[in-house]
Amino acid sequence: MINILLCGNKKVFDGAICELVSIVNKTVEPITCYIFTADVSRLNKEYVPITDEQVEFLDEVVKRKDKENKVIKKDVTNLYEKEFLSSPNESAYCTPFTLLRLLADLVEEIPEKILYLDIDMMAADDISKLFNIDIEGYEYAAVKEKYGSVFIRPDYINAGMLLLNIKEIKKTRLLEKARDKIRKKKMLFADQDAVFWSTTNKKLLPRKFNEQSKFNREDTVICHFCKRLMIRPYPHTTNFKQWNIDEVHKQLKCFRFDEDLNEYIELKKEFEMKEKLLCRN
Repeated sequence: MINILLCGNKKVFDGAICELVSIVNKTVEPITCYIFTADVSRLNKEYVPITDEQVEFLDEVVKRKDKENKVIKKDVTNLYEKEFLSSPNESAYCTPFTLLRLLADLVEEIPEKILYLDIDMMAADDISKLFNIDIEGYEYAAVKEKYGSVFIRPDYINAGMLLLNIKEIKKTRLLEKARDKIRKKKMLFADQDAVFWSTTNKKLLPRKFNEQSKFNREDTVICHFCKRLMIRPYPHTTNFKQWNIDEVHKQLKCFRFDEDLNEYIELKKEFEMKEKLLCRN
């Protein structure tokens, strides 16, 4: 069984469909996907949990590929408020939901080994190639951050993909220390900085396990549709996600996920039709 952790609010639904479809279409082993969510609407009216209906649909979708697959919702609102209420990093560079991964050691149901993935990632190959990497004695495995490893530190990591060893993390108190940093000091990259500067022992992996720029490399296992720096025609950043299909084609010149994304389009229509029928009834 491959254990996966996603985090987010109601608005991550599109990303979750795309990502999970790409995973189950290429991975032979069954998956259990936990989705951490929370109600932080006190900060923004859109910061509400992913709905039960959305999670039930995701669970149905992955079970169509393998009956052993499952998606489980974990509402961690109480833990979030206890750990991060009034934290200087609640207004993080993305959303406060980026902080939810830092609660993984506090949720009893989370297995000792779990693969955290940002919602803007797609599987280009069987993720068992990543999940089955030996991380005994390490807190986690990760890939260097494309820009941070140049401008911050050579071993600075991108926390969009973290292969977590929860047993080791509890021993070294990695996430406990990271949460403490989040509470005390505003950091540019919030959770990512907190994890990096709290690390005792990490395993660095090749870029194919978190490819952040060249999406057409043949050996890639995970593609990360994160913010990118573009030089031409003038220096600027782009932030196209996999569900921004036109931009993925035109700007990123990436077509390798078309089969998955076509399936996403049909599934989204199916979900919306179900929602309309429920409203009528």
